[in-house]
Amino acid sequence: MDEKLIEQGMAELALLDVDIAKAWQEYGSPPPRYLKPHFVSLLSIVVSQQISTQAAKAIMSRVVALMPTVTAEHYLTLSEESIRAAGLSSRKVLYTRGLAQAICDGQLNIDQLATLEDAQAIESIMALKGFGRWSAEIYLMFALTRTDVFPADDLALQVALGRLKGLDEKPTAKVARELVRAWAPWRTVGSLFLWHYYRGAPA
Repeated sequence: MDEKLIEQGMAELALLDVDIAKAWQEYGSPPPRYLKPHFVSLLSIVVSQQISTQAAKAIMSRVVALMPTVTAEHYLTLSEESIRAAGLSSRKVLYTRGLAQAICDGQLNIDQLATLEDAQAIESIMALKGFGRWSAEIYLMFALTRTDVFPADDLALQVALGRLKGLDEKPTAKVARELVRAWAPWRTVGSLFLWHYYRGAPA
């Protein structure tokens, strides 16, 4: 998602939500975030599950170094021991090898995901073992550049939304979805802004 699209989305969100408008003035727009619509992006999403961004980057760099090019075919040639030595847990090894196998077998057509509606694309990704709704939504947001996705299960988004709205505690995923319903069709940009706000706004 590039700067131009983010600025357009933020301007629309500021008209829809006075809290967004005020916070935007103070904290500015979020930076662009990209993922390529390839195997490597889905791989990185699994790697990043439940660990810090810094740790995920370190592990991904070690995994990438194991292959001449990062493809599903090359990934399947790696031994489980070498992948675990790079930093993946046994469960993530299982998930990532399953992902690579699904691509090689034709169970998952990455190029076809771009042609599907949001709900269909999310369902296709979630059919893979180890890919929940959050993982699927992250892929849609940053690899497929879908503008109206809100990963409500994300803890940082819940905390940031609670702060933005002046709530006593973070909302549940269900409540968060209701709170941002009016942000459609710019909920992806709203999510980017909440992550940005989370890093800069006081607790």
